[in-house]
Amino acid sequence: MKTDKPMNIAFLSTYPPRECGIASFTQDLVLQLQQFPATVNTRVIAVGSTRIPYDKRVMMELEQNDRKGYAAMARKINLSGIDLLVIEHEYDIYGGIAGEYLMDLVNLLEIPFITTFHTVLALPNERQRKMLHELGEKSEKVITMAQNSVALLTEVYSIDPLKIEVIHYGVPEITMKPREVLKKESGIEGRSIVSTFGLLSPGKGIEFGIEAIARVAQTYPEVLYFIMGQTHPSVMMRSGEIYRKSLEAKVNELGINGNVRFINKYLTKREIIRCLKMSDVYMTPYLKNDQAVSGTLAYAAGYGRVIVSTPFSYAKEMLSGGRGLLTEFGDAESIADQINYVLSHPDEKSIMEQKTLAVGENMMWHIIAKKYKELFSNILKHRNEAQVIA
Repeated sequence: MKTDKPMNIAFLSTYPPRECGIASFTQDLVLQLQQFPATVNTRVIAVGSTRIPYDKRVMMELEQNDRKGYAAMARKINLSGIDLLVIEHEYDIYGGIAGEYLMDLVNLLEIPFITTFHTVLALPNERQRKMLHELGEKSEKVITMAQNSVALLTEVYSIDPLKIEVIHYGVPEITMKPREVLKKESGIEGRSIVSTFGLLSPGKGIEFGIEAIARVAQTYPEVLYFIMGQTHPSVMMRSGEIYRKSLEAKVNELGINGNVRFINKYLTKREIIRCLKMSDVYMTPYLKNDQAVSGTLAYAAGYGRVIVSTPFSYAKEMLSGGRGLLTEFGDAESIADQINYVLSHPDEKSIMEQKTLAVGENMMWHIIAKKYKELFSNILKHRNEAQVIA
């Protein structure tokens, strides 16, 4: 799109310091797009609590559970000079049942918008299905981060396939020393490192990961499992640290305190990447089959780690072609068998790492942001041409 001024793009999303995967995703994309100042000007409309101290990139704030605020925000957006709105969609970050308050905003928008779907359920209830269908109908384009979601969006949600764009989850580019150097610096030289990171919640299946490590330790007593991340804020509100304490109790019960380390904090990207670079295996023992995307698995792929995962939809896509190993759901023995296989076959481990890295290198943010920029440009170009013809 040839223009004398940059495109004004706004993102409707959660945003740091809110501790949320979508918030981090949006911040990363916004920061990367700022590398193209001549063509893109990015701002954020933050969803959440107006009491959060946002940075200067946040131009407006939308109180998540204030229904009247959604229509009011649409009117503000229409008068703001924004050329295109990008809606980061996850059901539970918007107010109402299945996030239905969002439609009050969408139905009053007078500017084009696109929607990025962070969750695409295979078996939605009727309200969930209707939400995505209506968003798909009204969006100029919809973005999914996995090819496997395209069929779901067309068949389950009746979204026009010509509207669907597949753009990988972005991975931050942070230079790190080699694995063995990092291990030595961290005092864990000679240990086989398995890791899992992300906000802790029962659906992550970490209990099966711990049981698997107990089995692996029988053959590889030097194995060390890092469980990185604090408890998910919504879980904390409902039940406190009950889940984490149950995991710690399981570690004690199995007698593997020397093989498991909990890092109970919201991790910086540098901390995440450092631990990933140290890891010999990245484990995702998730319990849900229909998880369309996993930012944590994407990070691990981006840095060429061998991934051992339960076969949720995103894992099956990302680990195809010999890029990792799949296990059974809720089966510690199956997880342990695959980790043991990786540790006992160093040559095959190296090949898997190379195959994963070949895909992961194309998920780095500078590549992903360029794809978003081109998409924005094409949408606005076609819209402007249509207005000229009209």
